[in-house]
Amino acid sequence: MEEVRPTRSELLARREQINTAQQGMELLKSKRDALLAEFMKLVDQTVQHSDELAAALRKAQYGLEVAQATGGEAAVHSVALASTGETLIDIDGRTIMGVMVPDIKQVPSARKNAFTRGYSPTGVSLRIDDAAQGFEEAIDAILTYAETEVSLRRLGEEISKTNRRVNALEQIRIPELQEQVAYIGQTLDERTREELFRLKKVKKNIERRKSMAQ
Repeated sequence: MEEVRPTRSELLARREQINTAQQGMELLKSKRDALLAEFMKLVDQTVQHSDELAAALRKAQYGLEVAQATGGEAAVHSVALASTGETLIDIDGRTIMGVMVPDIKQVPSARKNAFTRGYSPTGVSLRIDDAAQGFEEAIDAILTYAETEVSLRRLGEEISKTNRRVNALEQIRIPELQEQVAYIGQTLDERTREELFRLKKVKKNIERRKSMAQ
């Protein structure tokens, strides 16, 4: 326990610190509960987006295999080399209960059509177009999942940090202050008893001297 001066001013100061710490702990608990509620919502969204991503990747892979089976791997490879373009994303931020999370948008969307993919639409089969569309949809799903997954991780980190602060107040700081208050209170009580004993002794001596003087 840290060194404490057993005075009434210190006793009042420690009691005020306990009150402040308890109020702070309750605020942190409220924040933690609110974060947990948002966290559980994001868990559901993340699971849903994970399933959607898995389905999109399966669809894209199936479309690729069908395109290769019907048009040949050489044709698919040639179209892939002829394709142009890039996926641009705009990453902004928003806050959930004071926690900054990403807001990801594509600029523009990765989804295109047969005339904007960079190859001649008359020279390829519809199967190749279907495969290309499948992978473009997969890119959308990847970005959607990435946004929720990163948000979930950041909320989880904030919950852990808040919980550590709650535990530090509840299990360490407040009990420590309460021990200090108890120590100061006991010391002051002992001093009061000693002072009363001394005053009684002085009073008795005075009375004895008066009786002897009579």
